[in-house]
Amino acid sequence: MNDEWLEIGTIVAAQGIKGLLRVLPSTDFPARFEQPGQRWLQFDPKKSPRSVELVRGNQMAGKNLYIVELAGIEDRNQAENLKGCKLLIPKSDRPELEEDEYHISDLIDLEVYHQLTGENIGKVIDVFSAGNDLLEIKLYQSPKAEEKKAMQTPIDVKRKGSAPSKKKNKNPRVFIPFVKEIVPVVDLESGRIEINPPLGLLEVNQN
Repeated sequence: MNDEWLEIGTIVAAQGIKGLLRVLPSTDFPARFEQPGQRWLQFDPKKSPRSVELVRGNQMAGKNLYIVELAGIEDRNQAENLKGCKLLIPKSDRPELEEDEYHISDLIDLEVYHQLTGENIGKVIDVFSAGNDLLEIKLYQSPKAEEKKAMQTPIDVKRKGSAPSKKKNKNPRVFIPFVKEIVPVVDLESGRIEINPPLGLLEVNQN
């Protein structure tokens, strides 16, 4: 996919027998799946996307999935053939954002710096919605024991759900709540963010 397009979701499964599709969103704008209109299907990242009409859509109750109907997709076999396809919109169709709002695609690959030490500790590789958004960061190396004291802040963060399992990976991943207190600086022009994590957060959340 080139820079002219924005990915808004991935078709993950057929829904029922009448051609409906389950879509895993990669956008914070539900109107992308609820408002009828033109969208684009990406079958192969090396080829141009194909125009398609979104007829209707709605979010599945209690799940981070949308059920959508695309024009011309009328049975389960057709729907199954679209599994794994990306739904796209032109980049020019991006909505205006409020202050401190960001498009997910703009956050991916930002370099991550520890605000207190100035160290470049990793980069953002994904963003997840879980109450507050979570930044998935691939660390360049595991935090050292002697650095723990420098990582201490007076902020206490409550995290919902179980923490990712601790594994001794060469380049472990951590999940950081995308809130102002922990991520005080997002500099898209410089391609960096600065984090100020509470004591132990980088170690507890390692995966």
